Amino acid sequence: MSRARGRRPAGSNTREAIAEAAARQFAELGYPRTTLRGIAREADVDTRLVTHYFGSKQNLFVTVVEFPFQPDLVIGDLISGGGQDIGRRLARWVIRTLESPDTMRMMTGLLRAAASEDEASVLVRQLLTERLLVPLAQLLGADRPELRAALIGTQLSGYVFSRYVLELPGMQDVDREVLAETVAPVLQHYLTGDLGSARLA
Repeated sequence: MSRARGRRPAGSNTREAIAEAAARQFAELGYPRTTLRGIAREADVDTRLVTHYFGSKQNLFVTVVEFPFQPDLVIGDLISGGGQDIGRRLARWVIRTLESPDTMRMMTGLLRAAASEDEASVLVRQLLTERLLVPLAQLLGADRPELRAALIGTQLSGYVFSRYVLELPGMQDVDREVLAETVAPVLQHYLTGDLGSARLA
């Protein structure tokens, strides 16, 4: 039996109830199977209240998602060995982390959301670059950390998209250690290499 429409009125706890229901459903059902109607049903609100507080499904997803890891701890582990070979350490960490189904669903959901909505794109950029990639580049002491973080982001997002969204055959079959060794030199260059003298306009 369906709940009455608008059973929970808008108020101080409504947004939190919606966010909690969304976080649980995104985690358990994944991004494609989660619907605004289903979230509203669990939160005991009218679907219109979900869009009132969060706008779209994409924006709701990016708002409630949490990294399955702590960026500060990851950064500390990555730089503990210094700048030498950090590209390989980063590549291995990314590939290993994405082998978790929950992490893989979260990351592909983030990319899908960012690709289809401007607000979601801004939030994804804040999550991935400002909390993880820019601080990593800054701690290594290299010049132009924002550009380096952006270049790493293109590499990592391309990897996630081609392997887990498009599921390109070559990406599915390759051994993870071989893949890490292939990607590592590119990440190393982006993190510590000479980016040239050209400046962005």
